[in-house]
Amino acid sequence: MTEFATPDLSDDAPEARAIGLQFNSYGKHPRFSGRAVTIKCHEDNSLVKQCVEEPGEGRVIVVDGGGSQRRALLGDMLAEKAASNGWSGLVINGVIRDVDEIRGMALGVRALGSCPVKTEKLGMGQRDVVIEIGGVDIAPGDYVYADNNGVLISKNALL
Repeated sequence: MTEFATPDLSDDAPEARAIGLQFNSYGKHPRFSGRAVTIKCHEDNSLVKQCVEEPGEGRVIVVDGGGSQRRALLGDMLAEKAASNGWSGLVINGVIRDVDEIRGMALGVRALGSCPVKTEKLGMGQRDVVIEIGGVDIAPGDYVYADNNGVLISKNALL
């Protein structure tokens, strides 16, 4: 992966938008990037499960869980599947679980926090739609750049 720092990308590309939320960093990779695959769901990670089972091809799953902190949208089994299938990372407007296991996985993960409770599996949600997280609209195919400084979204490649 190409080395980058989101502050430098932001300076060089003022059209890039920073998600206005304070994410925690999980996963082995503190820096990750790729094209966005978007999911909108609330306390149901059925679509996340389906997505991580596909070839990731270096893409990033961006999940709008509405900021809910009552049910974890990602756990160790789904994170392991995402890593083994070549996903670069996940950005989750919600929480995860199995934090200690995920920290050692070859994956980048940004989430609002953690919660031990799993989600319902009702098959609810939408995929490949424009979502809004932290004041930023994110469309399928947008470019996502994440590091310990924050998460940037751009319509155009910045690297």
